[in-house]
Amino acid sequence: MKDLFLNYIHQLQDTITSTLEQLDGKAKFQEDLWERPEGGGGRTRVIENGNLFEKGGVNISAVHGELPEALRKNFKVEEGDFFACGLSLVLHPKNPFIPTVHANWRYFEMYDAAGNIVTQWFGGGQDLTPYYLFEEDAKHFHSVCKTACDKHHPEFYPKHKETCDNYFWNAHRNEARGVGGLFFDYLKKTDEFTMQDRYNFVTEIGNSFLESYVPIVERRKNMEYTQEHKDWQEIRRGRYVEFNLVHDRGTLFGLKTNGRIESILMSLPPTVQWKYNHHPEKGSEEAKLVTILKHPKEWIS
Repeated sequence: MKDLFLNYIHQLQDTITSTLEQLDGKAKFQEDLWERPEGGGGRTRVIENGNLFEKGGVNISAVHGELPEALRKNFKVEEGDFFACGLSLVLHPKNPFIPTVHANWRYFEMYDAAGNIVTQWFGGGQDLTPYYLFEEDAKHFHSVCKTACDKHHPEFYPKHKETCDNYFWNAHRNEARGVGGLFFDYLKKTDEFTMQDRYNFVTEIGNSFLESYVPIVERRKNMEYTQEHKDWQEIRRGRYVEFNLVHDRGTLFGLKTNGRIESILMSLPPTVQWKYNHHPEKGSEEAKLVTILKHPKEWIS
């Protein structure tokens, strides 16, 4: 399973980066290959200063070795080895009317002293973070997510959508990071689902990513914007940074497993503002977004 999924994310990285380069029309992804001293490594691809994308990354990693102490405590085991691989991407567009997007799809195995798999699971998802709310964009993103989920189980979309709303929540701000999407973790073998079923589902979601996001970029890329729009985008990017550094489990996992710091912090936007006690003007488009983020909604029936 680990070889199957690792091969898949290599292919998916190629597909996504080539499509995004064509969409941007200017910038190309810079590739870095890196190795982790304890075992494994990755292939980081970063795009910067493009026509559309101010900064973004589409990264894959596959790391293995002895389970770090922090994770041994988390899994309540005395010892063990692990393998983890995944693809993680974040795209921060230049135009404030194009939303930021995040996605990742990952696989994890843990072994006993004899090298036998004692647990394995898939995780991942994709979510949208707009700076200005266009309901048709949110509905499109969620409809693609739902269509992919519905091919595998009718309860997957509502379940994983709710998990996403709960997970990408800035508790210290009492607001969502964005308009959600899908989030799932610890998808294991059960009486109902084999690991092959789990693989089929996660790859279905991965394959749907470009369909969920590219039409939104194309719809918004030529909209004119002002410095005021850009300022608001950078203020909201600050909330994005806060979530990633305070709450995100993926960031914490990378730091606790001695991951490559440049790849882990690739998700942070290039320019950000923190204005003291900032509140958007009542009735404005900016205020409309904040209202939605305070109360996550159902985007499709």
